[in-house]
Amino acid sequence: MQSAPRAVADHLTEVLALVAPLPAVRVPVVDAADHVLAEDVHAPEALPRWDNSAMDGYAVRADDVAAASDAAPVRLTVLADLPAGSAAEPVVAPGTAARIMTGAPVPPGADSVVPVERTDAGTDVVAVRAPAVLGAHVRRAGEDVVAGELVLARGTLLGPTQVAAAASVGCGDVVVHRRPRVAVLSTGSELVVPGTPVTRGQIPDSNSFLLAAAVRTAGCDVVRVGAVPDDADALRAALDEQDGAVDLVVTSGGVSMGAYDVVKEVLAGEAGMSFVAVAMQPGKPQGLGRLRRGTPILALPGNPVSAFVSFEVFVRPALRVLRGLAPGGDDETAIALEGWSSPPGREQYMPVTLRGTARRGDGPTVAGVRPAVRGGSGSHLVAGLARAEALAVVAADVERVEPGDRVRLMRAQR
Repeated sequence: MQSAPRAVADHLTEVLALVAPLPAVRVPVVDAADHVLAEDVHAPEALPRWDNSAMDGYAVRADDVAAASDAAPVRLTVLADLPAGSAAEPVVAPGTAARIMTGAPVPPGADSVVPVERTDAGTDVVAVRAPAVLGAHVRRAGEDVVAGELVLARGTLLGPTQVAAAASVGCGDVVVHRRPRVAVLSTGSELVVPGTPVTRGQIPDSNSFLLAAAVRTAGCDVVRVGAVPDDADALRAALDEQDGAVDLVVTSGGVSMGAYDVVKEVLAGEAGMSFVAVAMQPGKPQGLGRLRRGTPILALPGNPVSAFVSFEVFVRPALRVLRGLAPGGDDETAIALEGWSSPPGREQYMPVTLRGTARRGDGPTVAGVRPAVRGGSGSHLVAGLARAEALAVVAADVERVEPGDRVRLMRAQR
């Protein structure tokens, strides 16, 4: 007797049990973008490290220029010229000033900076035409971070601003999780390389390209094996070559109940492998487990929309864990702009496009969505899939989405 389909959440739990954050490595900060921190970054000293000027102008004593105006400018002797990077420490005594550039340390005795626009820009003697508020245009030491303060927490995905923050506190390198290396392959004797003439019964291989691109956009390195024919020996050889060389293998095709489902034929008898029906549409047939040398493998269905949905629901969360991230973030909600049917007893993942915003009743304004693919969530409709911007998730107990209904929205996360 065939068992009931597995719930999507239960299958995701099984998938995530196969993976764990990859080991930490130290990389130069210049190469750290798109990695995930494995250790906290603390500021070894205050930032800024000293009071410095926020403007090009003159470092002065505010009391000296309190009465300055256009009609009665105050003239001060310029005792030094301080470009950014200067280590000079001239003492600004009453009646003097130091010409200063943005970022240069404020010299002793000065307590304010007058912008050059409020002076005559003199080099020996400067005429100051406006008063300075005490502390004006001075960046105080430690106003960004103090010594020992946490700058970036472990688990942070490093983008440009995070890399800049690490560099600003003097990190020449950072400790991150190694970037996952993922092999992707598609199965099917009908598959040919795109650009090759297609004869009757053949189709271009799109799944290995879809999965390879998805892996890259998920922040991982990819080995695209390409298409493998429905031949057990050929598939076994392809899998053995990647087993132990990568952190995850992702296949598409060959996991259903057909006579030529080669992935199932090769792997079904191996310890730890399982092939199940998941209560979802599309993407019902799924396989998962480990290859002989322990490499996790996720076996996805071969229809392109099924492969895409399966990647977003199962593979992307696994890749995030390998990278050192949480499996996923909070989902959004959206308003259906048109209706569609959903199969009873199966959680539906409808590729959708976003169309501005919509509102239901007095609720907040959210995205409006409509199916991206003519024919809805049909698993073979690949050409229209390019229009999809997200997945609308319909609960298993809902058989019809009506215009105005609220649906859960999944968007790809890095």
